Amino acid sequence: MARRSPPSSSSRGFTPRTVGAKTSASGARAPRCPPREKWLIAEWPGGHDEPTDYWISNLPADTEPERFARLARMRWKMELDYKQLKGELGLDHYEGRSWLGWYHHTALVTAAHGFLTLERLNPFRRRPG
Repeated sequence: MARRSPPSSSSRGFTPRTVGAKTSASGARAPRCPPREKWLIAEWPGGHDEPTDYWISNLPADTEPERFARLARMRWKMELDYKQLKGELGLDHYEGRSWLGWYHHTALVTAAHGFLTLERLNPFRRRPG
């Protein structure tokens, strides 16, 4: 992929760059529809010689760098939620054979996760101890 035009600024060590579609050796492209512009986002913290993380995005070109950074980091939160769904709430414990059983199991696990999230975020809940 070829780097084309960097945006004017970055946010907290994030460096978004536009990337184009890969072309053939002759440089000819034969897509059925025009390629969509994509962004390669690199997290490059101060004091490091090279980027520490990379993401690909297809957000519009006028997207603020702060939004790139926020959305790129959102994946970490989703991974933590998924780990909690599997480890603490039993998402991976279903051993049935029907679609309806799987649907009920995932619905109950998701409801339990929602309840625990709301309880964790409630500032007025009673604390143990």
